[in-house]
Formats: sequence, C-alpha cells, structure tokens
Amino acid sequence: MEEGKGFWHSKLIEASKRVNSSNDPDQEKWRKNILEPWEKSTGYTEEEFENSSSIEIKGLYTEKDLPENQRELLGFPGDYPFTRGVYPNMYRGKDWTMRMFSGFGTPEDTNARLKYLISHGETGLSIAFDMPTLYAYDCDNKRADGEIGKCGVNVSSLKDMEIIFDGIDLSKVTTSMTINAPAAVLTAMYFAIARKQGTNS
Repeated sequence: MEEGKGFWHSKLIEASKRVNSSNDPDQEKWRKNILEPWEKSTGYTEEEFENSSSIEIKGLYTEKDLPENQRELLGFPGDYPFTRGVYPNMYRGKDWTMRMFSGFGTPEDTNARLKYLISHGETGLSIAFDMPTLYAYDCDNKRADGEIGKCGVNVSSLKDMEIIFDGIDLSKVTTSMTINAPAAVLTAMYFAIARKQGTNS
C-alpha cells in the first residue's frame, strides 16, 4: 500500500474533482432568485469553504458536479469499493443480522456467553468491553482497579482475544466491536485470530 505524508489528502482531492457547473442556467436562476435574497436577509454569504481535511466544499452540488468516472467510484453492490453495500443483493438476499450486545467478566465468561447465543440462533456477534479495555489500560494497571469485567469483557492481550473466540468460526459470523481509542489494536487482534483460523481476509 502506498504511504507517505499527504497521500490520502491527495486521494481525497482527486476524488472530489468535479465538472464545472457554474454555467448551469438553472443554478444561476436559483442563485439569483433564491440564494442571493436569502444571503441579503441573513448576512451569510460564504458559498465555499474548506472542511477539516482542507477539502474545498461548494455551497451547492448538482448532478453536473459528479465525476465522469462515477460508476468506477461507486462500483456495484458486493464489489470494491463496497459503496453500495458489502453483499450483492444486501437484505433482499439475507435476513437481518441478529446480534446481542454481549461481553462480561473474563474472556472465558464471554466465550461461553457467545457460544450460548450462537446456539440459540444469533447470526452475528457484538462484543462489549470493560472500561479499562475501552481506555487501553491493561488489567494490572492501577487505574483499572475495581473495573475489570464490570461492563464488558477485559482484553489485555492477544491471548484474551483468542479465548473469547475459541471454538467460534469467524468465517461463519460477523463481529461488531464497541471499542473506542484502541480500535486499531483490537481490530489487529481480531484479524490475527481470523488468519490463525485460516479465514481468508
């Protein structure tokens, strides 16, 4: 994968290139009859600005602003870049995923609970983590005292994640994880377990 300072910024700029719609007579009519009177009455005149990623944003977009390679950017359902959904026919072809928000105590406790839910018809997993895990504290950190496993399962290592998913085929279920700052770490652990199981990423 290409990397380097400004790589994704340049990709965003490239993806945001639009056909010039300034000569659209309908847009000019809108500007004269709707926008300009509104600006005069409110004093708000900013038509273009930059977002927090330094991408220029226009005040109005129409179909003439769409890029010529719109189909390439959107793709088809079930195909890269998955803009139109991860499955070819989405929920017309499969039932809604049923997942109970689950996770408590030790990894062993949560593993038993997940297996119980799967055996009773759950088709996806949703993992709840305790506060130390959410704040990226190991269980032996003083700030984690009294909070281990209280509102979710504790994960302090890859081994903990392996225990949580022990005996659960990750190629057969999807997993939602409610995780904040350590999301990249927990996701990497999840992928590591899936690869260990032989699941094709």
